[in-house]
Amino acid sequence: MVISKTNENGAVSFEQLLIGEDTDAGLTRNCFEMASGSALIYDEEMTQYKLLWDYPECSIEVPERLCVSHTALKSQGLLERCVSLPVREATEEEILLAHSAEYLAAVKTTPSMNLEELQAFSLQYEAVYFHQNIYHCAKLALGATLQLVDSVMTGKVRNGMALVRPPGHHSQHSAANGFCVFNNVAVAAHYAKRNYNLTRVLIVDWDVHHGQGIQYSFEDDPSVLYFSWHRYEHQQFWPNLHESDYNAVGKGKGTGFNINLPWNKVGMDNADYLAAFFHVLLPVAYEFSPELVLISAGFDSAVGDPEGHMSATPQCFAHLTHLLMSLAGGKLCACLNPSLPPVFRGGYNLDSLSQSVCQTMRALLGDPAPPLSGLAAPCVSAVESIQNVRAAHQQYWGCLSQDLLPVSEPSTKRLREGGEEEESNGQSAVESAQAPPAAPPMRTAIATPAGQERSSLEQSLRVEGSPATLEQAARCIRGAALKSLEDEKVLCSLGNLFAVLDKIMKKEVRNGLAVVPDLPTAAACAAGHAINSETDRVLVVFLGDEEVYCTSQHCNQQFLQGSSLCVSVLLCVPLQESETRGGLLQVLFTLVLPVAYGFGPGLVVTALGGWGLSGAHQPDWQRACLSLITLNACIDSKTSPSTQQDSEAQAVGPIGSSLLGDPAPVLGPQPAPSREDAREVERQRQRLQQHWGLVQAAGEERSHAAAGEERSHAAAGEERSHAAAGEERSHAAAGEERSQAAAGEERSHAAAGEERSHAAAGEERSRAAAGEERSHAAA
Repeated sequence: MVISKTNENGAVSFEQLLIGEDTDAGLTRNCFEMASGSALIYDEEMTQYKLLWDYPECSIEVPERLCVSHTALKSQGLLERCVSLPVREATEEEILLAHSAEYLAAVKTTPSMNLEELQAFSLQYEAVYFHQNIYHCAKLALGATLQLVDSVMTGKVRNGMALVRPPGHHSQHSAANGFCVFNNVAVAAHYAKRNYNLTRVLIVDWDVHHGQGIQYSFEDDPSVLYFSWHRYEHQQFWPNLHESDYNAVGKGKGTGFNINLPWNKVGMDNADYLAAFFHVLLPVAYEFSPELVLISAGFDSAVGDPEGHMSATPQCFAHLTHLLMSLAGGKLCACLNPSLPPVFRGGYNLDSLSQSVCQTMRALLGDPAPPLSGLAAPCVSAVESIQNVRAAHQQYWGCLSQDLLPVSEPSTKRLREGGEEEESNGQSAVESAQAPPAAPPMRTAIATPAGQERSSLEQSLRVEGSPATLEQAARCIRGAALKSLEDEKVLCSLGNLFAVLDKIMKKEVRNGLAVVPDLPTAAACAAGHAINSETDRVLVVFLGDEEVYCTSQHCNQQFLQGSSLCVSVLLCVPLQESETRGGLLQVLFTLVLPVAYGFGPGLVVTALGGWGLSGAHQPDWQRACLSLITLNACIDSKTSPSTQQDSEAQAVGPIGSSLLGDPAPVLGPQPAPSREDAREVERQRQRLQQHWGLVQAAGEERSHAAAGEERSHAAAGEERSHAAAGEERSHAAAGEERSQAAAGEERSHAAAGEERSHAAAGEERSRAAAGEERSHAAA
C-alpha cells in the first residue's frame, strides 16, 4: 500500500508502506547487488570555443549554455552529492563507431585553420560553425559520455549526467550538423553494445529538435530503440525533414524500432509530455526491456525557449527522468544538449535551462519529484500525434497490437501559442523550483506483526504501534468490513499501520512498509486515517485478483475529479491467472498513472493483494516494485504500500528495497497483454477518459468505439472455426424454425385476441341494450 502526502510547501513526498507476510526468512535489503551514487562529468575546457564571425544562424550557441548549468548544480548543493568522474578524450577508434574516416580526417585539420578557412569549412555543413579548439572539445564531450557509460555499466555508479559541449544528436556519419560535431549518444550506444555485449539499448531524445543523426545511425538496427519527440509543424520546423514524421518507423530489421512523435503545434505542456510517455514510450520501452537507457537531454523543449516555444516546466523533467529510472535496472546516462540561448528577457532562459538540469539531476539522485499542478487533458494536436504513432507502430509492438487505430488527419497547421502571459507562468515555475522541500531524515518505516521476530530492512526505521481500538478503526471504515475488527490480529496490524502513517505525515520518513492479515480493511483504514488527519486527497491502488470493496467512509469510486477537498479514489487492478502479466503493465501505464497524475493525490496507498507474490510467480513481485517506483513520481515521495500477510518474504524484500530507493528488478522483454486484458483496459479507458483527460490516447471517441467494435468482431471471427461455423448454421436453421413457430403462435394469439375482442364488443353491446331497457322501464 503506497501513501503520499503533501508537505507544508505544497510539494508532495512519496512515502510507502508495505504490508507483507511475516515469515522466518525476515526482511533483507538488496536481493541483488545494487550500484549506488550518481555521477556528474564536466570539464570547463569544453567552454573554450566560440563563434568568431557574424553567423546569425549559429549565434545562440555560446559557452554560457554549459557553465550556467554547472553553476546552478553547485549553488543548489547538488554537485557535492554527485560522484565526480574525470574527463578523457575519445579515441579515433571510438569516433569511427558512428562516423566515417573521411569525415574524421577533415575535422582533424580544423585546429590549424585560419578564420577564412574555418568559415569556408563550416559552410560545407548546415547550421554549424568550427573553431580551432572545437575538435579538442568534441573529443572531450564524446570521451566524457563514454566515461559515464563505463561507470554505469561497471557498477561504479547507478546513473549519471554528462555536461558536455558541443552537443551531438544532429551529427551524421559524414557531416557536422546543427552545432554538433560528433554524435555523442550514437557513439555511446555503439560503444556500450561493443564493450558490454548489450543487445537492447534505449535512446530517449526529448530535445525540441529531431535528432536525425541518431535516427540515421540506427534506423536499420533492432538492438537500439530510438524515441524522439520534436517540434515538427508538418515539416515546417528545422530540420524540415519528411523522415521526422510519425511514419518513419525504421528500415529493414530495424522497422518498428524508430519512434518519432511530431509536435504539430507549439505550446506543448506538462500534460502533453506525460501523455506521450504514458501511451507511447513507457509501454513500448518495457516491452523492449533495455539493458541501458541513454537520454539525449536537450532542454529547449522547456518553457521559455524562443526557438521551441513549448510550455513544459523544469519540474516536468524530474518526472520524466524518474519514469525512466525503473528501466534497465536503473542504468541510465543523461547526456546534456544545452540548447537554450544564453539570455532572453532578463536571463529567463538561463533560469529555465539551469533549473531543468537541476531537476533532472535531483531525480537521478533519488530526490522526490516536485508536484505538477494544474494538469489537464493533453491538447487535441498532441492526442492526434499520439494516436498516429500508436497506429503506425501497432503491427510491431504487442502492447499496441490490440489498438486497431486509424491514422488521424492532423487538425492543426502551424500555430504559435504563448506570449507574455505564458512565459510569465513559466518564470514562476522556474522560481519555485529553486527551493525544493527538505527530505525527511529517514526514508522508510517498517512495521511487521507484533510479537514475531523479524529483522528490519537495512537503513529503515522499525515501527511498532499499540493495537488500534474499535473506535479508532470505526472512524475509518463502515459497513460489513466492521466485522473484521473483531479479530485481534487485525487490530494489532492496524495499530502498526497507523503508527507508520503518523511517521509519514509528521515527515519523519518518506515512505513505509507494513504487513497485515486483512488487506481490504487495512487499505480502507489507511485512507480513512489519512483523511481524518487532514490529508486532502488519497489515491488507493489495489493490485490483486480478489474481490475488493471500498470500505472507507470517504471513498469515491466514481472517479469524479475534484469532487471534494477530502476524497479518496479507488483503482482496482484485477489480474487474470496466467503465465504472463503483460496486462498489468498496460493498466499501470495507460490507466493508473494517468488517473494518478490527474488526481494529484496528497497520499497514495498501494495495496498488494493475494496475486502470487511468491517464488512461483516471480514476475509479479517484480511488477509490484515497478508499480511502487512509477507511482512515486506522480506524488513526489510520500507513499505507503501494504501486502497481505500470506505473501512470501522473498517478495517483501525486493519491494522494501524499492521503497529504499533501489531500482526495480529487470523484468526482461514483456509479452503482449492478452486479448481479454486489452479489451478490458480499453473498456475502462472509455469510461475513465470522460473524467481524466490524461487517459485519452486517441483523437476522437468514435475512434475508440470503432476500435473496440473491430476488436470484438476480430476476436469473434478468430474464435470461430469451420466446425463452429457449421454449428452456427445449424443454430441459425433452428432459430429460423423457432422464429416460424413463434410467428405462427403469434398469429394464433392474434386470432384469439381478435375473437376475444369481438366477444367483448358483443358483450358490451348486450350490456348497453339491457341498460337502455332499464332506462325505459324507469321512465
